Amino acid sequence: MSSDRPTVLVVDDSALMRQIIRELIEESGEFDVVGTARNGHEALERVHALDPDIVTLDIEMPELDGLQALGYIMSETPRPVVMLSAAETVDGQDATVRALELGAVDFVRKPSGAISLDLPVIAERLRQALRAAGEANPRALGMIAPRREPPKRASLRLGQPPLRAVAIAASTGGPRALTVVVPALPRTLDAAVFVVQHMPAGFTRSLANRLDHMGPLPVHEAEQGQAVEAGHVYLAPGGRHMRVRDGAAPSIELDDTPPLWGVRPSADPLFASVARVFGARAVGVVLTGMGRDGADGLRAIRAAGGRGVVQDRETSTIYGMPQAALQLAGADRVAPLAGVAPAVVEYLAAMSEHV
Repeated sequence: MSSDRPTVLVVDDSALMRQIIRELIEESGEFDVVGTARNGHEALERVHALDPDIVTLDIEMPELDGLQALGYIMSETPRPVVMLSAAETVDGQDATVRALELGAVDFVRKPSGAISLDLPVIAERLRQALRAAGEANPRALGMIAPRREPPKRASLRLGQPPLRAVAIAASTGGPRALTVVVPALPRTLDAAVFVVQHMPAGFTRSLANRLDHMGPLPVHEAEQGQAVEAGHVYLAPGGRHMRVRDGAAPSIELDDTPPLWGVRPSADPLFASVARVFGARAVGVVLTGMGRDGADGLRAIRAAGGRGVVQDRETSTIYGMPQAALQLAGADRVAPLAGVAPAVVEYLAAMSEHV
């Protein structure tokens, strides 16, 4: 092919689905499909033979499924992968979240029973995912070694309102980044942690459950009116904005107001509320992702006297959100992914000396 367009390998065990996905990709005029594969073994052979820029990979396949194939791709020849998932069940959602942890850039729900009705929505979502994949940093896509799951332990100030807070924003590449940052926060963390990860409804519960089993801090998918406790992590539910509401004790406030920057949940409303409630006792963190969500919020936290940590370009899957935050708000620390949690702990410790 003489085109300079990014090349795509389509992997699915259904011949009909391979045809549909191929046509949707080629109709965009933005990408060239260089081949197809019907299972994980065939996918690995064609990745090596065709060297596609991007792979779309079905999760459920015979012989070698999508998660196994993804593991081989990320360990042998890392490149952007977009998962295709039915994701109608809890197991399907868990598998999708696991794929994102392993390094998949994004996922797209496959067309359901009424394929003709689904296609316009699926087509645009697929193009968005492929565009994100086209901007992904190949150096940041290699697999992360799995973290051992420690025994759960009570947090330091279990049941007590927090004096400090951490607000984290993440989008494309975020589930993988969060598996590094959240489990590295210590049991003794004397702060509440609030996380916005751009995801649709259903998937954030699976992500919260997985993060809950990876580190010492309890991780919850946030609920309306939930009391906020020190030493706990609260993940905004997919499709709902999350804020911290002040009062006798801080609590969670969820709402269905319109998306901001095209996403809901958005990090900016959360960060703004954290700035109002905690002021100089807050740390804002902007991780990998497309767009500029989190930039205004980080500026609000820093203007209130809090600290800001931004993930660096080299370890970000997509540098859009960290770059926008750095340009608009600045940062107290630009850190590689492995350095984010230590920076947060350092800043919180300095704050505790003045409380």
